[in-house]
Amino acid sequence: MSKKEEQFHFRRAELDDQETIWEILQQAIKRRKEDGSTQWQDGYPNPETIENDIKKNYGFVLTSDQHIVGYAAVIFDVEPAYEVIEGKWLSDGKYIVVHRVAVSTEAAGMGIATHIFKEIEKVATSENVFSIKVDTNFDNIPMLKILDKLGYKYCGEVHFRESARKAFEKLLN
Repeated sequence: MSKKEEQFHFRRAELDDQETIWEILQQAIKRRKEDGSTQWQDGYPNPETIENDIKKNYGFVLTSDQHIVGYAAVIFDVEPAYEVIEGKWLSDGKYIVVHRVAVSTEAAGMGIATHIFKEIEKVATSENVFSIKVDTNFDNIPMLKILDKLGYKYCGEVHFRESARKAFEKLLN
């Protein structure tokens, strides 16, 4: 394990983390806007979203030297928006859903989101779940590149919050 990887820790978010997570999400919302993306430009996610993630044990943070540098919601429940897809999922069994991946401004461009996804894969396999499903806006180029690099396969479109979104799945072996 490299020195860089040793400093990271992926853990469930706690209510005490909520303010920092919200700051990171606000930074990510701003970056999406600066990139010309329409994703997250309508009041979602918001502080209540984060609080609900944490209370439902969906919220996870990636820390570096005790500082939160990234966030993701990792959901073990069925995602209702994924029940109807214009296309076809790779599998029909149990899966984990990933939503709200965000990286702090100071850590942006350092591979943090990629590291988060790799940690989520470890969480999934530790729970005997071998499928991860995720969606993103058609104009979220950084996330589309990460999903491609990590081997996620495009499966079609789902509708989430009244918008068409690109849907991806990765099967873990």
